[in-house]
Amino acid sequence: MTGDAPAARGSVVLQGVSRRFGSVTAVDRLDLAARSGEFLSILGPSGCGKTTTLRMLAGFERPDMGRVWLDGEDVTDRPPYRRDINTVFQHYALFPHMTVAGNVAYGLRQRGASGDRLRSDVPAALEMVAMESMMDRRPHELSGGQQQRVALARALVNRPAVLLLDEPLGALDRALRDRMQHELKRLQLQLGMTFVYVTHDQDEALHLSDRIAVMEAGRLVQLGAPEEIYDRPATAFVAGFVGRQNFLQGCFGSDGRSLRGDAWVVEAEADDGFAPNSRGVAAIRPEAIDVTTDRMSPGANVLEGIVAGRAVLGDSTQLVIDVKGGVELMVRRTRRDLPLVAPGATVWCRWSRASVRLFERSGATEEPAGASEADRPPSRT
Repeated sequence: MTGDAPAARGSVVLQGVSRRFGSVTAVDRLDLAARSGEFLSILGPSGCGKTTTLRMLAGFERPDMGRVWLDGEDVTDRPPYRRDINTVFQHYALFPHMTVAGNVAYGLRQRGASGDRLRSDVPAALEMVAMESMMDRRPHELSGGQQQRVALARALVNRPAVLLLDEPLGALDRALRDRMQHELKRLQLQLGMTFVYVTHDQDEALHLSDRIAVMEAGRLVQLGAPEEIYDRPATAFVAGFVGRQNFLQGCFGSDGRSLRGDAWVVEAEADDGFAPNSRGVAAIRPEAIDVTTDRMSPGANVLEGIVAGRAVLGDSTQLVIDVKGGVELMVRRTRRDLPLVAPGATVWCRWSRASVRLFERSGATEEPAGASEADRPPSRT
């Protein structure tokens, strides 16, 4: 990379990095880049290597192989304090004996900042997170959301090139988490700073990110904009992890673009066909399925079923429908888009070919057919 044009401030590159702990490979030959000024989320389940990736960026872990670049410079061997990076953790690690202002000023003092800079930058950082009126309080006098804001101010006061955030909202309740998501995105846009955000919460990643890097078992399996990750998942794992999904397992037809079960056929608009008679998985989003009580002729992408459960979720309704062939479909639509049906009613489900994603089925990509038990609403009106 040394022969390239100067890199923009806040650009990050992980080049073939791996990290092992004994016999466990936490990160496996990972190539990943964050663009200057973007909000990049690293998304995946527990144990997929996302926090280890963040720690290698920060300098808390050294890769066993590969290189880490910041602003076009190789920083693989630099300690954390010599990288223009700050980190916000899930557990905010505020100093309990210091005031809010003292916590925020700590990093500046460590870098030998002048008194004038402390007097100007600390209030400015606290103002960014709407905590300037609480400068003299101590952490135990603050709510969880307020402590999170102080941790953010402390990380931002030095104006680092890159801010790393390791599940920083994980300890907050849902309502407060939603408000803090809005604040994080506002701050990132206001500052034009590169944010690299680790989370296992798919909704959080979809809401905040310019791009999402999905990891599985230490490897990057897909990188793209939220719309691309959601609408065009590269693997069955991504399809199932990002958003809710219906999975139907069967065998590919002779055209390689249809999947057949004992009592159903699913057709897709696939660019490439799959081997006829090989095993596959069809993925269909719950919001892509239309439901009607009007009888329909059987055929591809049409299934007759019995409503097994119904739940009202704010402005949307979720149905679980048992259909022939042992398949269970979850449907989630706005209330005006679904007929008013009770458990036990017969309905017909249909969806477009464009809404279907097909995948080869293997031990790594097998998924349960239909809605998961956790998503199944109770059998009541």
